[in-house]
Amino acid sequence: MILDRLDQAERYFALNPGFTSAFAFLRRPDLAELPEGRYEIDDTRVYALVQHRQGKRPEEGRLEAHQNFIDIQYVVTGKDTMGWLPASDCQSIEKPYDPVKDVVLFSDRPAAWIAVDPGAYAIFFPEDAHLPLIGEGAMHKVVVKVTV
Repeated sequence: MILDRLDQAERYFALNPGFTSAFAFLRRPDLAELPEGRYEIDDTRVYALVQHRQGKRPEEGRLEAHQNFIDIQYVVTGKDTMGWLPASDCQSIEKPYDPVKDVVLFSDRPAAWIAVDPGAYAIFFPEDAHLPLIGEGAMHKVVVKVTV
């Protein structure tokens, strides 16, 4: 898991060939005005989900993990306090892995909480179970999915 600000994105480009185009999308000058939905960036290897959501209480959420995609969860407005737990420590599968949606849900509780403010992002790799959208009020986020 990585937590950082958009102006530091270059330091992570070497981690995955899709990160360059993913962060270029997050730097679009019109990012805050894009309508909610899915945006193809690099065929199906890299795509973005623009979201407007209401925050929820920690007990309302479930840890999730992916096998085929890395999540770059960027906060445009609002504050998202994301939970984290190593996926290898998860013991309670709530919903088995769905290969079509590339997600497994766990009922375990996070070991750590990370406050992600506007202009910051968290990168979650397949070994990172994460619980996003925790907080009060409206959140505007862009989740970029990058193929492992």
